Amino acid sequence: MIFTPDDLKNFDYERDLGKPGEFPFTRGIYPTMYAGRLWTMRQYAGFGTAEESNKRYRYLLEQGQTGLSVAFDLPTQMGYDSDDPIAEGEVGKCGVAIDTLKDMEILFNKIPLDKVSTSMTINATAAVLLAMYIVLAEKQGIGPEKLRGTVQNDILKEYIARGTYIYPPEPSMRLTVDIIEFCSENLPKWNTISVSGYHIREAGATAVQELAFTLADGIAYVQAVIDRGLDIDTFAPRLSFFFNAHNNLFEEIAKFRAARRLWAKIMRNQFKAKNPLSWRLRFHTQTAGSTLTAQEPRNNAIRVAYQALAAVLGGTQSLHTNSFDEALSLPTTESVRLALRTQQIIAHETGVPEVVDPMGGSYYLESLTRSLEDKAVEYLKKIEALGGAIKAIEKGYFQREIHLSAYKYQKAVEENKIGVVGVNKFSDSQKSEQYKILKVKDKAVARQKSRLKKIKAMRDKKKVEQSLERLKNLAVSGQNLMEPIIECVRAYATLGEISKALKEIFGEYEEKPLF
Repeated sequence: MIFTPDDLKNFDYERDLGKPGEFPFTRGIYPTMYAGRLWTMRQYAGFGTAEESNKRYRYLLEQGQTGLSVAFDLPTQMGYDSDDPIAEGEVGKCGVAIDTLKDMEILFNKIPLDKVSTSMTINATAAVLLAMYIVLAEKQGIGPEKLRGTVQNDILKEYIARGTYIYPPEPSMRLTVDIIEFCSENLPKWNTISVSGYHIREAGATAVQELAFTLADGIAYVQAVIDRGLDIDTFAPRLSFFFNAHNNLFEEIAKFRAARRLWAKIMRNQFKAKNPLSWRLRFHTQTAGSTLTAQEPRNNAIRVAYQALAAVLGGTQSLHTNSFDEALSLPTTESVRLALRTQQIIAHETGVPEVVDPMGGSYYLESLTRSLEDKAVEYLKKIEALGGAIKAIEKGYFQREIHLSAYKYQKAVEENKIGVVGVNKFSDSQKSEQYKILKVKDKAVARQKSRLKKIKAMRDKKKVEQSLERLKNLAVSGQNLMEPIIECVRAYATLGEISKALKEIFGEYEEKPLF
């Protein structure tokens, strides 16, 4: 296969590429890109208790990490306290357990919040965790206007691909918009949402589906905030996105470039945003967890390096590199250090950051970028015809498309039509090497439950009850709920109590089965 100028018919440099930092941002959102400033190296981490995760964060910062990214355990994501029977067996397993403000105080012990950028991967309970972060900053003497970071706050992709939702779509969207509105007025440096294609891709979507479905969700959020009454240019500059970096190097680079160009057109032409900052698609990237194999796990370090290179060549603003042992367990200190070093070697030894969009102008890459954009537009038209992202979710459209793509891919691997080195290609039949794995100890879980019990005993119970009652009253009234949630957090109400109070008003979502 070879590509020539014939593959770029009707290609116009100014219209399709332009200069870096200028519309349509195909070549990057900043004029100098990494020559002016490197991407944020933000390793996703969290496990067990706040003490254990704090130790990992401080270690990573000492090793040169430039931003924090908090992983929360499933009970925290789903609105349950660590002592809830439904949380049994999951406390601290896939992230850190956070029950009250006290846990956040320990999690960020000796980490000044005005000196670090923090990303929190949290959705259904995003308002509660952001409230805890704001109150913690107050305790450090830091005003909200100084806080930098991101709260994922993307509930639509939970219905599409991941499943950690609590409330039905309508009240969930209300909470998402509450956060965007509150931050637009009080946290000017905070990224109010990270519209996530990562989990859509992890569920089995193709690169085109990841691109299209993510932007469809982004369109839904923008419209919801406009419907709240906010001017687009007051909140759009703080929107952000989160993409996957998969194995196909050139397809991934093209995907990132197509996303920037398409979003710029959507914001300028469809939503009529006037501020050029509103046209920019800023994004974080994580290497693909779904590509990691338990067989010959050290091969994963090589996969991650190429995926990270694709993200950098594609112009990411922030990057997490997976650890090679994540198909076996939570990453060890040694493996997470190697993952961070992967980014640092790309940044400081390859010369890649010295040139803005070094792949720009390639016949193949420009043709591929255009192809991905065109195919994504076709999907966006289908979604619009269904009534938009929320209606498409309710009709099961996204879910069916992803399930079909995942099935086709798995079938191709099983039939050896797609090769996976060390699995169905060049696999070693000898006994597998033993690896050190990280396990969350039962003592840590017991310590977490004990701390929660002490907090419940020591706090002002009347103050907690009053704050929760006020939250429920305002939830009925339709008012923005960030301020009353902050009040609950100050009273040391638990995450589970706050979530339960909102369930009484909003109800719980039950997924409709797809056949």
